[in-house]
Amino acid sequence: MDSFFEVFENVKRVLQSDPKVSEVGFNKWIKCLEAQKFENGVAVLATANDFMRRTTQEAYGDTLKRAFEQVLGFPVEVEFVVSGSVNPPEEADGFTEIEQRMADLLSSHQRSDYELTFENFIKGKSNELAYAYSIAVSRKNNLSGQGGRVVFNPLFIYGDSGLGKTHLLKAIEHEVRKNFPELTVIYTTGESFTNELVKSVSDKDTYSFHEKYRKADYLLMDDVQFIAGKEMTQEEFFHTFNELYNDGKQIVITSDISPNRIKKLEERIKTRFTLGVQADVQPPDFETRVAIVKRKAELLDLNLPDPVARIISEKIKNNIRQLEGAVSKIKGLTMFSNESPSISMAQRVIKETLIDSQPAEITVDRIINDTAAAFGVQPDDLRGVNRNAQISLARKVAIYIIREVKGLSYTAIGEEFKRNHSTMTISHGDVKEMIKKNADIRDTVEEIMNNLKIV
Repeated sequence: MDSFFEVFENVKRVLQSDPKVSEVGFNKWIKCLEAQKFENGVAVLATANDFMRRTTQEAYGDTLKRAFEQVLGFPVEVEFVVSGSVNPPEEADGFTEIEQRMADLLSSHQRSDYELTFENFIKGKSNELAYAYSIAVSRKNNLSGQGGRVVFNPLFIYGDSGLGKTHLLKAIEHEVRKNFPELTVIYTTGESFTNELVKSVSDKDTYSFHEKYRKADYLLMDDVQFIAGKEMTQEEFFHTFNELYNDGKQIVITSDISPNRIKKLEERIKTRFTLGVQADVQPPDFETRVAIVKRKAELLDLNLPDPVARIISEKIKNNIRQLEGAVSKIKGLTMFSNESPSISMAQRVIKETLIDSQPAEITVDRIINDTAAAFGVQPDDLRGVNRNAQISLARKVAIYIIREVKGLSYTAIGEEFKRNHSTMTISHGDVKEMIKKNADIRDTVEEIMNNLKIV
């Protein structure tokens, strides 16, 4: 591809075929984006106004990052800017009006109302230990134990996505910055840490990277599981962790799963995580969910009747973001239609929320794309004739997963790869034997299959 414009055109084609991106969503938010520039691993996309910039970032930022990585074959950061040269999308069915009115509502509230602080965190039985530890590590006077050693260090918080781990990290950051402005607090993610490291190596400036992370008083890292399997990143994180820990600096880490279950994470790092304390967050119980719904309604200045709050809390059980998102949708509907919140309105919103959260269909293309990404090769290579060892192995794994997950006949699989059914049979058998004898292959296959079922 000769230009960033061509790259972005390919990205848009990928998103048009993504079952998780609706036609309305694509036409409204993605089609009108303008490719500005690509520098140092950052794709800069322009929007028509600040509202569209913020909304696109929130709704499609991660989706665009994944699409860029699929097209280019390496991680890409996406940045949104406002440009007067970009035309806003045409209005359709009042869609723009409801969005603009919601934007006006949000801008009318003080920013502090929406900050991820301890005051806005709803505590319940499902998260009380993680909450208590987070409060403790945010208080400088409570950090030092005997011999000056930091207590609860590192603090490792784990649990499924959407249960408040990031809220706790940001609350710690907010509390420390407010009460101890002289301290250096760094919030990052496993992905950002990796990308910054790669850039520092590319720029031959690892000194600045070390200075940034190894001089922190607080290192708060979200989604540490992202560094698993990345040898250079794990090496850097190990030394960063050791230096901070030995200097008595506070480290707080989150992950979707407990440390011992993070596959391809080096044992020496897992061992470091056991030096402090671990706390899991579980899906909130009914009473906590009701409290979350009511708090969100309060922040949005929405008069939500108890029966409506209760039905939302009864139906949406496993994800706080979905709970809050349902309340936001109801607020938008009341603004646009001038209706009061009702049970029937809540039922419509709940249905949309649950449908949107369903895993995307597992197609042959998805399996091939995910397998190619896991092995660091291009999807087209798997369907091609390249006999490179890495590509050949990835191709066999894809064949195995298609057979196991989709249950297709060897003849049908062969048609996908333009090979005969006997080759498919042999490839499936080869991987089956590899799984028995090679733990790395077994872990990789399991990881791909698990991701297919939850994405």
